[in-house]
Amino acid sequence: MESYNPYTDKVLRRFTPHSAAQVERMLAQADKTFQQWRRTTFAERAQVLHRAAALLRERQDELARLMALEMGKPVTDGRAEAQKCALTCDFYAEHAEHMLRDEPVQTEARRSYIAHQPLGAVLAVMPWNFPLWQVVRFAAPALMAGNVGLLKHASNVPQCALALEKIFRDAGLPQGGFRTLLLESKAVEPLIADDRVRAVTLTGSEGAGSQVAAAAGRYIKKTVLELGGSDAFVVLADADLGLAAKTAAQARMINAGQSCIAAKRFVVEKSVSAEFMDRMREHLQAYRAGDPLEELTQYGPLARPDLADDLAQQVQKSVAAGAKVVLQGGQPKAGSARFAPVMLANVKPGMPAYDEETFGPVASILVARDEQQAIRLANDSRFGLGAAVWTRDEERGQRVARELEAGAVFVNALVKSSPEMPFGGVKKSGYGRELSHLGIKEFVNQKSIWVAGEKPEAAKNLAE
Repeated sequence: MESYNPYTDKVLRRFTPHSAAQVERMLAQADKTFQQWRRTTFAERAQVLHRAAALLRERQDELARLMALEMGKPVTDGRAEAQKCALTCDFYAEHAEHMLRDEPVQTEARRSYIAHQPLGAVLAVMPWNFPLWQVVRFAAPALMAGNVGLLKHASNVPQCALALEKIFRDAGLPQGGFRTLLLESKAVEPLIADDRVRAVTLTGSEGAGSQVAAAAGRYIKKTVLELGGSDAFVVLADADLGLAAKTAAQARMINAGQSCIAAKRFVVEKSVSAEFMDRMREHLQAYRAGDPLEELTQYGPLARPDLADDLAQQVQKSVAAGAKVVLQGGQPKAGSARFAPVMLANVKPGMPAYDEETFGPVASILVARDEQQAIRLANDSRFGLGAAVWTRDEERGQRVARELEAGAVFVNALVKSSPEMPFGGVKKSGYGRELSHLGIKEFVNQKSIWVAGEKPEAAKNLAE
């Protein structure tokens, strides 16, 4: 396993994967820790999560540097990611007890209610693009619910994975409460098969999600999958084109375009399409590339050269099938991780730029005759993670939002995730939800408890 700098094209450190004996010790330790951690109070867990939040803020410069070195994220974005993780730890520390309170249910019993109890060790299979955030949005709610966490991170961000484990340990989480397993992908299924692993969450590609879900199905384990996206950014004719175009460029350039919820297909009504493309192109051209360690850099390289090669092939195949290049960018040469923004117009079904997720700064422009065709084009994707709709008419925006097939739709705003709102997709973008009160309930036993006997008089009269 290698920690590789995509900007300098140099290997920083090499790591030996954990042996079978080491993994066994970690699993045994996690199982033992769970028996203790599940019995702690919410106040005790909150103390650990608040401390983890404080450490994330204290170490944000160190963490941002690690992300810049391992996967090319600019340090300004890395600090923001660490701060967002801290916010989420604080959020669940403050709200988990209320979210998981017993829920009374009126039945013929003297008392009946739903209790929410932890499951055990939750295995997280995570990607490299947001190496802290993807992990914390599972870990914070899972730990506050009384579970313990096992992290199998992407093989190119081992230092980020180990740094996060250290934060939880330094925050006071018991040994075994959160462990990083340095493993290759082939080692995931044996972990899922182990009875001490009670659930699995994965953020990643459609292919990886299918494999993990199939393995979890064989061993009857609960799963949550957050997979790819080809998010639609719908611009109606009455939109504020200046703000829409500026936000469209920002939406496409988040993390150098390496985000599941980065807008990728820009569906624009015909009457404003030319003006929108001109404005968006100007904004994209203004983005500054450079060394991720430099403060003024707005986007760095893609995380690996092979990812840039794959993206370049998607562009080439789309152009060969008839797509028109309206902003020429891409790789300076094959084998380079650097990739400048590209805009494609005349994008049609059958092209990679239409059908596939383009995980990098490639924007596909789709022109619609009217609102109804815009909705059809937006929904004409096997993915359904996030979407945006732009219009000056708020009621119209909400109506269109309800028709878009996505886990989240933002009206006149950049699609993003936040701890207060559920996050997840439909169709090939996965299932289940992270964040909010829905996310913390994914990995608990929603247990029905029924107490027989005579109802108290007040309750009996209420029921009658």
